[in-house]
Amino acid sequence: MIGRVLVVDDEPNLRELLRIVLEGEDYEVREAASYADAAQILTREQFDLVICDIYLPDGSGLDLVRTFHATRPQTAFVVVTAHTTPAHAVTALREGAVEYLSKPFDVEELRLIVRKQLARSQHEPVIPKDYEVVGRSPAMWPVLERLPQVAASDATVLITGESGTGKELLARAIHGLSPRASRLFVPVNCGALPEGLLESELFGHVRGSFTGAVRDKRGLMQEAQGGTLLLDEIGELSANTQVKLLRALQDHRIRPVGDTREAEIDVRIIAATNQDLQRRVAEGSFREDFYYRINVIHIHLPSLRERREDIPFLARLFVERACARVATRPKSLHRDTMALLESYDWPGNVRELENVVERMVAMEQSSLLTASSLPPTILSTEAMAGGSAAGGLKLPGEGFDIEAHLDATRRELMREALERCGGVQKEAAKLLRMTYRAFRYHAEKYGLTTQED
Repeated sequence: MIGRVLVVDDEPNLRELLRIVLEGEDYEVREAASYADAAQILTREQFDLVICDIYLPDGSGLDLVRTFHATRPQTAFVVVTAHTTPAHAVTALREGAVEYLSKPFDVEELRLIVRKQLARSQHEPVIPKDYEVVGRSPAMWPVLERLPQVAASDATVLITGESGTGKELLARAIHGLSPRASRLFVPVNCGALPEGLLESELFGHVRGSFTGAVRDKRGLMQEAQGGTLLLDEIGELSANTQVKLLRALQDHRIRPVGDTREAEIDVRIIAATNQDLQRRVAEGSFREDFYYRINVIHIHLPSLRERREDIPFLARLFVERACARVATRPKSLHRDTMALLESYDWPGNVRELENVVERMVAMEQSSLLTASSLPPTILSTEAMAGGSAAGGLKLPGEGFDIEAHLDATRRELMREALERCGGVQKEAAKLLRMTYRAFRYHAEKYGLTTQED
């Protein structure tokens, strides 16, 4: 992979080290010893990645990120400093940095970060910042690469994925990038309303059409005229409603409940579900013709456990948002806490992660979010060991040191995984459903010898 990297630091020895490491990866490397030098270079040239110190002789690396992130959206910024504070970390990420590292740092960790960011810059499309929460990991690239083309089209889209993966957010991104962005985005939960009421909500009704219909009402398909209508939980629709929606999609016309007249509609339909609609069609519980009408473009969102690389980015983002929401001082996640978050399987996906982070921000009084503020589901032995070791564990009457027990359990399972994988950390990490970064951190913490040491 060929990529251009700018190293900004006033320490000649560190710049030389980074040059040797990065040129060994076949990257083109430029150096700058000051803010002024870096600004001058960035004004003239394009880079895939900038690695910069916070404290420069004539300015701040954070100012460099702030100034050039807005005009260089495809350039990734990694901030490095010997003076680590939670406030600096939060500020760096808020201003646009993708990573924040403390000196002295692990060269191998930096190498992996550079590889990941350069791979992203060459393959991942530029998505407006409002929609970046959708994801950044390689597992999301097939989704993100198609997003501009899907948005430009007016075809019906079916988004599938487990609950909490961000289907509505992706639908909003499609709308926000589309020619319909200036009009309304209207979401409706098809599983939250009974059949009769849902039809009235979608198509509208006229006065006197049923008990309680005291006046005419425009339906959501008319409210979304010129915009986008999200039919969430579409697998919950009755066969009767499926027929009526199929006709509306084919003819671009609807008939309000109780009316004899039809109304033209111009609305793009995006459907979303966590169900296997193909299986439902085969079983006869979902109409085949309606399925093919809504499944013109199919996008599947991977679960969070399939894109664990997104967890640190999402967790930091949710911490920042939660702190801003309650107007509290900036907080940051402890490394052990982040490792636990990366190791957990997240059955509730992104929604569960956001809820957990909000709880941590609310419960933790200090500026550093430690593992003690995590819920029991994440701290449990079953969560850490994939359900293999909790068994009949009981709380002794005299109490229990859960942190020591979790450490001992994790250490033993990692040791066993390394033995089974011949000492190869990446394979052992996969076996334990851990990210390579989290596994490497704990292997160093526990003094586990591996092939990669």
